Amino acid sequence: MNDLDIPILKKSYDLYKEFYKLRLVVPKQDRYVLWQKCESTLITVLEGILMASQQSKIEKLPTLEKVSVKLNFLKICVRLMKDVKAITPKTYIIIEADLDEIGKMLGGWIKSTKER
Repeated sequence: MNDLDIPILKKSYDLYKEFYKLRLVVPKQDRYVLWQKCESTLITVLEGILMASQQSKIEKLPTLEKVSVKLNFLKICVRLMKDVKAITPKTYIIIEADLDEIGKMLGGWIKSTKER
């Protein structure tokens, strides 16, 4: 099985590819702190999703909950990037929609893990 067959991983992977393109448009003063923090957090989310997909049921829930916290932090950082005008409102709306979709997928995964 290809790891990208996991819908939440594919969505996160695709979001990173889009986010990566922002490196060139984010102002230099924001690129080395705020943007870099977002990029790092997004990589951590990707890593956590991949890790959870390969863990046993007992290990999976704590990993997914940590990923959820990271995803919420990423949402705050992206909103901050919009508020300081490091990204345009249009870019923010696109990224936020993807983050919301990933959040819903993650919430469903957490719920189904708890029910087992």
